[in-house]
Amino acid sequence: MKTQIVSFHCVLKNKLGKVLGSTFNRDVIAESQEGSPLQGLVEGLRDLHQGEKRSIFVPAEKAYGFYDPRLWVEVPKKQFTFGRKLKVGDEVDYLDFQNRPRTFRVVKVGRSTVSLDANHALAGEDLIFDIEATAARDATAADIEDDSPETPGVLLH
Repeated sequence: MKTQIVSFHCVLKNKLGKVLGSTFNRDVIAESQEGSPLQGLVEGLRDLHQGEKRSIFVPAEKAYGFYDPRLWVEVPKKQFTFGRKLKVGDEVDYLDFQNRPRTFRVVKVGRSTVSLDANHALAGEDLIFDIEATAARDATAADIEDDSPETPGVLLH
C-alpha cells in the first residue's frame, strides 16, 4: 500500500453527532505507527481521492486513547508561585505519576489546591471525522524523509 499526502476539510463530531470542531488540514502524510495518536483517522484516509467525502468512525483507542485517571492530580496551589494567577484551561508543566515532566491542563482552581489533567481533552471519546479531500497524491521518498508535512496528530488539539 502506498503512502499518500492528502489535504482535506474535516468536521469532528462525537459519537452522538455533536460538532466538536472543524479544520482544514494540508499536506498530511497518511501513514502512522502503531499506537500513535489518531491512528484510526490515518487508516481511514488511505486511498482517498481528490473530491471524495468520507465519514470515518475512530474508536477512542485509535483516537487519543482511553482516559487515564493516573494523569489527573490535585496539588497545593503554593507549588505554582510563578507570578501569575492560574485559571481553568491554562497549561502548566508538572511531574506525572512516573515522575516524568508532562504538560497538564488546569481543570479546577480551588482555594488552596489546583486540579491538573494531562489526558488529551478528547481522551476516551469515540470520534467521527467527516472528511472532504481537496487534494490527494502518492508521497514521494522526499516527502517521507522531509517530514515537513503536517501529521494528523496536530488536528484539533
